[in-house]
Amino acid sequence: MNANAMGAAISLLILLTCAPRSIYSQERRLVKMTLVRNASSIGAYCLDGSLPAYHLDRGFGAGARNWLLQFEGGGWCNDVKSCLERAATRRGSTRYMSKVEVFSGILSNNASLNPDFYNWNRVKLRYCDGASFAGDAKFQNGTSLLYFRGQRIWQAIILDLLPKGLGQAKKALLSGCSAGGLATFLHCDNFTSYLPKNASVKCLSDAGFFLDARDISLNHSMRYFYNSLVTLQGAEKNLNKNCTSSPFPEQCFFPQYALPYIKTPFFILNSAYDVYQFHHILVPPAADPHGHWYHCKLNPSACNVVQINTLQGFRKYMLETLRPFFVNSTRGGMFINSCFAHCQSELQDTWFAPDSPRVNNKTISEAVGDWYFGRKVSKEIDCAYPCDNTCHNLIG
Repeated sequence: MNANAMGAAISLLILLTCAPRSIYSQERRLVKMTLVRNASSIGAYCLDGSLPAYHLDRGFGAGARNWLLQFEGGGWCNDVKSCLERAATRRGSTRYMSKVEVFSGILSNNASLNPDFYNWNRVKLRYCDGASFAGDAKFQNGTSLLYFRGQRIWQAIILDLLPKGLGQAKKALLSGCSAGGLATFLHCDNFTSYLPKNASVKCLSDAGFFLDARDISLNHSMRYFYNSLVTLQGAEKNLNKNCTSSPFPEQCFFPQYALPYIKTPFFILNSAYDVYQFHHILVPPAADPHGHWYHCKLNPSACNVVQINTLQGFRKYMLETLRPFFVNSTRGGMFINSCFAHCQSELQDTWFAPDSPRVNNKTISEAVGDWYFGRKVSKEIDCAYPCDNTCHNLIG
């Protein structure tokens, strides 16, 4: 074979190999940002004082009166220094955000990529407060000013969407990823209160079930972090009132303590080896100063026996924590897989694709759709790592 023929053959092979990915990339849906102009009337500002925003892609056909709202994720800030740093980035200001967002996975408008929700009104709520849309306070010391107004941002966006059709919704799903997934736990029942009483309203958290777990040095690192966040941003008054009647109200920021009080049907999508929790709750940098977990964090196949056993213990704790929900919730759904991943609903490859991760031969999209529309009971729990060969584990 000459050089030209060889080159043509290689090009054809690459084209065939990448065809599905190319199809997905051609389907990229770009949606423009909408600033909430009236937000200032209720004091709803991002950390730096800029106006909050969302992206709305209109539904059509049979989905024209159905709504899917997706909280954006992006971590948190729990002290003035970190919040000031955040305020100068896209995580704390709409001034620095991309003005166009790609809608894929659960936000896709393509029936072949998102069969159950493609024709709904789909909204991405931009995250710029650093407390999962839950704070209500302000910091000012003469030189610096920070707005901790996540709760008001949530309200401002809802009030902006209600006259645009959300107020007449027939079906609705409140969702979110990571810190946005945690926001879903915090705002689920409140979302229901805005909508018609005869609407079918449900909630979905993706990678938002952050555990109140000890790290490898036996410290409650995440508990201390959330406690300081709740105090700084004035979030306690916006947490579930039934939960905060406990002796430790600030801990109601953890989904495991808030979940028993949520009345709206709820679906929990999470990896039992969630990468963020692995890196920041189980093995935060301060708990591993000598880097013994460095290679294991990069690649789970590099973990030694002790490290694997520690990870299996973390999975066991997550399943134990979820057991009451699994057993007692008649309207709840679950998809707990064993992939080293974080956020799986917005990525097309993990949401719904030929090689998507599966549990009991069911994709995440199919499990969520079965649950939302009541087609089947959908509480899928994967076997322990490394048994699942459908995982991508690309970000382990």
